[in-house]
Amino acid sequence: MLTGRCHCGAIAYAMPAEVAHNALCHCTDCRRHAGAPMVGWAMVPAAAVQITGTPVTYRSSEHGRRLFCGACGTGLFYVNERMLPGMIDMQTGTLDDPDALPPTIQIQTAERLAWMEEAHALPAFARFPEG
Repeated sequence: MLTGRCHCGAIAYAMPAEVAHNALCHCTDCRRHAGAPMVGWAMVPAAAVQITGTPVTYRSSEHGRRLFCGACGTGLFYVNERMLPGMIDMQTGTLDDPDALPPTIQIQTAERLAWMEEAHALPAFARFPEG
């Protein structure tokens, strides 16, 4: 099992290491909800996930539900019973060890920010740059 939590620790979870998919999503909805250029998601059967604490549910679309910590605001889960019955998407950036589950695909690239295609080529610093 893999474990994760929100920023403040009010919500924690355990999920199977075997996932249906592990994707980087570039859709506008994910970007706006997370305030990030993309979001990592790993899909597993909802019945296989153990959640401690009570996340807040936001109706992000007609059938989509995004769950987050009401105390610190960390986005955690996504469910859509119409499109993905019995499944839950877990935000992989909230895993205790995100490197344990590297993404295998990118989805919704039709909505990807153009500059994301070359983001790997930007200057990189281990910490904040000097000066």
